[in-house]
Amino acid sequence: MTSAHLERARELLAAHPVVDGHNDLPWALREHVRYDLDRRDIAADQSATGLHTDLPRMRAGGVGAQFWSVYVRTDMAGDEAVSATLEQIDIVRQMADRYPGELRLALTADDMEAARTEGRIASLMGAEGGHSINNSLATLRALHRLGVRYMTLTHNDNVAWADSATDTPVANGLTRFGEEVVREMNRIGMLVDLSHVSADTMRDALRVTEAPVIFSHSSSRAVCDHPRNVPDDVLAALAANGGVAMATFVPKFILPAAVEWTRAADENMRAHGLHPLDRSPEGMAVHHAFEATNPRPRATASTVADHLDHMREVAGVDHIGIGGDFDGTAFTPDGLADVSGYPNLIAELLRRGWSEGDLAKLTWGNAVRVLRACEDVAADLGSRRGPSIATIEQLDG
Repeated sequence: MTSAHLERARELLAAHPVVDGHNDLPWALREHVRYDLDRRDIAADQSATGLHTDLPRMRAGGVGAQFWSVYVRTDMAGDEAVSATLEQIDIVRQMADRYPGELRLALTADDMEAARTEGRIASLMGAEGGHSINNSLATLRALHRLGVRYMTLTHNDNVAWADSATDTPVANGLTRFGEEVVREMNRIGMLVDLSHVSADTMRDALRVTEAPVIFSHSSSRAVCDHPRNVPDDVLAALAANGGVAMATFVPKFILPAAVEWTRAADENMRAHGLHPLDRSPEGMAVHHAFEATNPRPRATASTVADHLDHMREVAGVDHIGIGGDFDGTAFTPDGLADVSGYPNLIAELLRRGWSEGDLAKLTWGNAVRVLRACEDVAADLGSRRGPSIATIEQLDG
């Protein structure tokens, strides 16, 4: 890319900022400092602490809206998972309260547009994994009332009612209760997020849903054959559904050569008694020591652009977006080291001939449209049916 492409990218992002579908800063704050914002003041550059995210770098990156992941690990189950999710929601609200000149809590598409007009970053929330609701539709509704606007149906492990992409299939998609979860999400206006789920779960959800779905941080399986990515038949179905697939930057999902390397790095973490997803300073020290003796394959902004080129070709430009997964991955692509890097990706796409109109859809327009469509469906469904009181025992036996 040239300096002219980079300058055009920054100009475009000033008018059409990035809506990023997935950032794990809340969990990173939990692991680093147990949510102590005095020790990780994101109003200042936090790159020296190992965080990918802070407000100055978000501004430099042209971020206009962020879905903060209120993720909790899948080894947290039952009420423990629910409580930890509430703590994650609380830190997002604390951030919005602490930095009101920079962040605006957003619950609707109108809130997102208002934040952009005000020059603030819209802060939305997404729950990452159906274990966060403990098989309870009432808990799902409570999370929505607290501001959660999407739920990823699974994380890395199956839940009782849906199969994950990275676990052994049990339900072969969604169970009857899983279908009811999707219907209730449609009714209340919570986006169904199909990142992390198995391909059969994706297809079942698309069959059941009455609202557009999202993939908050998934790339193309045709470009990199990893189960966390989206098969072409599912990408193609997004046009009829109206949904959006938001390409992720995680090297092990986008670069074929990184897949095997990551398996070895994860095994090294386990050998040190650490969870593979541990992003604490201690965990990152183990990662970097492994990398020093086992050089990792390096993804770049061009690698991500390859995925977006393919996703645009299959799904259409109206059905793609960006979901970096910053602070949820140990490693990032060259040129996309942190949240300041989005202009490098946009510049690469400009170099490849993407129009500014298409890029405006990718960065801002598509994500806002899909949330507004979800709200419209909810308004209609809410006028025709009340809250579901179904239980997993009643539907799945």
